[in-house]
Amino acid sequence: MPDIAYHLPAYLLLGLPFLCFLVLWLGGKSLNKLAGWIGTLATAAGLLVSLTFADPGTEHIIRFDWLTIGSHVIELSFRFDTLSTMMLVIVHFVALLVQLYSTAYMHDDRNVNRYFAFIQLFLFSMLGIVMAGSLIVMYIFWELVGLSSYLLIGFWYTKKRPVWAAQKAFVLNRIGDAAFLTGILMLFYYIGSTDFEVLSLEIGTIPSGILTAIGICLFGGCVGKSAQFPLSGWLPDAMEGPTPVSALIHAATMVAAGIFLLARISFLLTVDARLVILVIGAITMVTGALKALKGWDIKKVLAYSTMSQLGLMVMAVGFGSWQTALFHLATHAFFKAGLFLSAGSVIHAVTPPDEDAGFNPQDMRTMGGLRKALPITFICFSICAAALAGLPFFSGFLSKDAIITEGFLWAAENGPLGYLFPVLVILSAGLTAFYMTRQVWLVFFGEKRFPAFVHPHESPVAMWLPMALLSALSLFFWFSFNPFNAEGWFLNWVGQEHGGHLVWVPFVASAVTFISIFLAYRQTSIGNPFNVNDPIPVSEPDQSPWNWLRGYSNEQYFIIPFDIITKYLKAFEKNIVDALVDLVAKGSLVFGHFIAWFDRMFVDGLVHLTVFSIRSAGQAARNMQSGRIQSYYIVTVMGVFLLILWLVAM
Repeated sequence: MPDIAYHLPAYLLLGLPFLCFLVLWLGGKSLNKLAGWIGTLATAAGLLVSLTFADPGTEHIIRFDWLTIGSHVIELSFRFDTLSTMMLVIVHFVALLVQLYSTAYMHDDRNVNRYFAFIQLFLFSMLGIVMAGSLIVMYIFWELVGLSSYLLIGFWYTKKRPVWAAQKAFVLNRIGDAAFLTGILMLFYYIGSTDFEVLSLEIGTIPSGILTAIGICLFGGCVGKSAQFPLSGWLPDAMEGPTPVSALIHAATMVAAGIFLLARISFLLTVDARLVILVIGAITMVTGALKALKGWDIKKVLAYSTMSQLGLMVMAVGFGSWQTALFHLATHAFFKAGLFLSAGSVIHAVTPPDEDAGFNPQDMRTMGGLRKALPITFICFSICAAALAGLPFFSGFLSKDAIITEGFLWAAENGPLGYLFPVLVILSAGLTAFYMTRQVWLVFFGEKRFPAFVHPHESPVAMWLPMALLSALSLFFWFSFNPFNAEGWFLNWVGQEHGGHLVWVPFVASAVTFISIFLAYRQTSIGNPFNVNDPIPVSEPDQSPWNWLRGYSNEQYFIIPFDIITKYLKAFEKNIVDALVDLVAKGSLVFGHFIAWFDRMFVDGLVHLTVFSIRSAGQAARNMQSGRIQSYYIVTVMGVFLLILWLVAM
């Protein structure tokens, strides 16, 4: 199909969700009963358009002139290729299932129209990122995604914690976006364009050091959106929003935007930039897994897991294999969205009708033994958990092994120290298997720990059907017909030209996974498994001996240096800047008094002296004109005398 034929799908893909947003927003609460189905149908139409115009393996670019700055013409360009095709299908499909799920989950909310309107606004923004043909266009929609996530996280704005979580997510994302914008402006300065096609041709004109700096700045956008260290603290707190929102934007789409960005700009990344990316991804992967080991909130454990898996994808880009990063992005989108929706089903099942203030339906310490009451949810959760843990015959096993293989191939070219990174990936996979086994047991096995007024019940079909579909997509055969070899159709489809295959990697990774599951299973047989029977404290005080850390959560430690700098700057302002301002003010007052005195004594005095002198001279001259002959005689004699003195002096 010619490029001009793609104007229609571009208009439809962006126009449908934006029009739906306007209709639902302006329609108000009168559309509450129909809002979910309007949003679902609009998203289904978008999915149909995406599949109809899918043309992987070819590139179709459409451009519109936007601004002219001097001799530079800035264009709005949109791109249809293999990457955009993959993301269009994933975004639409997950959004479709999430909205179908939400028709039941959000049924009793009084602002259903606003909820679905915000989802459509988010979908519009995310699709803009996916189809962007230049970094300028991507940045515009990047900021709109930030706005949409702010609105969805803080959807229950009458509660304090959702509002705080939304503000935290918004601020931390702006920090990463500032770096992203810096990289875009640097590219525009050196090349005069941010179009991906132009950049790929002109990138060789930029010095290597500058190009490394640009790559790291652009990676800053990924650090914010994909919750990488040190800007990862917003993601767990974002669980204050509705659970379907967590499944949509914090598992499958928004947080994946950073990985998509890295795939788009992979040709810009120098070896040094990829090393920085690799280190940041490794830190995020390990810290996310360690935090998930101790979590009690069912959604926050999955959020920490998302951080860890995003770190793994970032590491794949650092290894130089953005294709395997996208592979894991695709598999992760399905099984992590399935986990969040299943977690929402559990929360829905154990939430009492009166929402007793003393009971937290998200705390896994108050669950247990739910597999009989929630059989469908249990099966869906278990399948998706197995995929996340990397068990054989599931999709997560294939994508993780592909990244591990690329890691060892990369290490073989970069020296012995490089093997640290793929080993960390294997160990992190073991931690993932451990905390997911822990979560499954805490929720579905063991004794019932919930109070008597809680009556668990299975979710309606509108909720468990999306869970079942996502669980089915977590099986291996959708991505490779060989359950032990990731080199299937998907990697070839996204452009993996020369993939390696290490026979021993699947066996080693599987061994670590099964050992971790066995260690977690052993914990279930002790008297107090995972310390679940410990009394639940009223609050979780900071146990750190460092008093100056008090008041910070683990995710906020990176703010401490800025806080210290702020305190010193405050003292500097008070003692130096304010003191200098006071000194200038007082000096100005004293100088003003001195000027007033000088003006009064000298300026005004000189004027008065001149007036007095002229008046006195006039008075003397007037006295000489008295009319008496003797006066004239004296003046004449004096005049002659003075004339003689002058002549003698000459």
